[in-house]
Amino acid sequence: MAFEIERKFLVKNNGYKKYANGILYMQGYLNNDPERTVRVRIADGKGYLTIKGKSKDFLRQQFEYEIPERDATEMLEYLCIRPVIKKLRYRVPYKGFVWEIDEFLEENEGLVLAEIELEHEKQFFEIPDFIGAEVTGDIRYYNSYLVQHPFKNW
Repeated sequence: MAFEIERKFLVKNNGYKKYANGILYMQGYLNNDPERTVRVRIADGKGYLTIKGKSKDFLRQQFEYEIPERDATEMLEYLCIRPVIKKLRYRVPYKGFVWEIDEFLEENEGLVLAEIELEHEKQFFEIPDFIGAEVTGDIRYYNSYLVQHPFKNW
């Protein structure tokens, strides 16, 4: 069984931009049920289908599969719940970990989140100076929530 252990934080400044370039991500949801989500994503010329279970603290089941980019494009255009999430993702290495910083665009512009994936729930990591408050477990910051409640409406 595949699991992800992830912690999520607000970003307090744009210091992360000096470490990486952003890559455009477009993602949409085929299913946005609280018990499970099914996501389609295009990033860096590749398509992905991802199924995620309900989060329990930092842990949830996740299964991800590469799919043809054309299929992903058609799913985003014709099948996904609106709006489609658009964001720039920056992958920033820091002290043995890679932080993924998402700078949201369009309906969610102004929101910047950071995620770090861990091997186990109690794993120690150092926090870079551009990282702010932790929001792990706060559903308002799930991409699947942002589809139905865009940041511009908060």
